[in-house]
Amino acid sequence: MKKADVVKLLRVNVSEARLRWRPFLNAAALQSLRSCTEQFHFGVAAGDLLLLDHGWYVTHSGLLRLARRARCVGIQVEPVDTFSDAAHSRFAFKATVYKSRSSYKSRSSPGFVGYGDADPSNVSPLVRGAEMRVAETRAVNRALRKAYGIGICSVEEIGSFAGQSGSSGEPKKLPQPTHGNGNGNYGGRTVRDRLCQLIRQHQLDATLVKSYATDFCGVKSLREATREQVENFVTHLAEWAESDRDALLCQLNSYLGQKACC
Repeated sequence: MKKADVVKLLRVNVSEARLRWRPFLNAAALQSLRSCTEQFHFGVAAGDLLLLDHGWYVTHSGLLRLARRARCVGIQVEPVDTFSDAAHSRFAFKATVYKSRSSYKSRSSPGFVGYGDADPSNVSPLVRGAEMRVAETRAVNRALRKAYGIGICSVEEIGSFAGQSGSSGEPKKLPQPTHGNGNGNYGGRTVRDRLCQLIRQHQLDATLVKSYATDFCGVKSLREATREQVENFVTHLAEWAESDRDALLCQLNSYLGQKACC
């Protein structure tokens, strides 16, 4: 996209965001919107982004449009039978995103892998009965966000259905995880403290978590990641560890260069 087109898109995004969420926009939210617009060319009017509880979330359709713009050549999705139980409406999927045609044809590259799970306990009542679809969508979203270095969570990953905002312009609030307030503050503790606590609590390998965090934030070194990206990673890690630690371990083990346990 040409620079002039990006400037125009940013102007439209800011205007649309103020129209929908004016009472909830602050300088930080506008700066984050600018970053998402310039880096990923997301469009608010197109439904790529939603503002929920003062934080931006990318939608499934927004991620698919980004993949198409970036000429993604393939997304492979497969069920993870080990962690699925159809009788209890519990499903898990693995998604692999291939960014180049050569890696897709030859499978010379492992691609970018994401896991997603869903069951009645972690989906909104509005989508009960569609847990299989939710799990598949979450897996694809995580793989796409990993492939393109997107540091904000997707709507479908946070455990509740986010519909369009009402006529008042107020976004629908989502239930927040018990481990924090959803915006990375975690009751005043530093992000590093929260991450260390998660590693200890769930007995994770710190080196593998660091590798995953670098991949998740789309940077070569974790020091290059912004605070917002790291906060989003910590929130993502906590939610996944609590909902399906085994699938998270499979994801972390992929950084050992060995075959995943799944």
